[in-house]
Amino acid sequence: MEWLAVAAGGAAGALLRWIANDAAGRAFGTQFPWGILGVNIIGSLAMGILYVLFVERDLVPEPWRAGLLVGLLGAFTTFSTFSLQALQLAEQGRFGAALGYCLMSVAMCVGAAFAGATLARMI
Repeated sequence: MEWLAVAAGGAAGALLRWIANDAAGRAFGTQFPWGILGVNIIGSLAMGILYVLFVERDLVPEPWRAGLLVGLLGAFTTFSTFSLQALQLAEQGRFGAALGYCLMSVAMCVGAAFAGATLARMI
């Protein structure tokens, strides 16, 4: 049954990513990939929080744990789209934007995961 939880979570996460990215594109434009940056930061924060609650504290049993962490958050966040968008910025000659996107993504996502885990451990 774990595979079903991962599949269902993955479908929900992919749909949520599409909705969030589309909304960000309409709100902020598509000249910079704000949607995927935001999705990856939010997903990293959630991963930090849920990892502590689900794994360290063992508050959620399998298959829910895999469905939410691997399925939902795995599909919600996306390294492949981030990589493609960074490549596209560079190919457009927007090297500063590409570098900024890469640096912001790594720093902010790891920072968000750290913040989420830290907050969850304080609860």
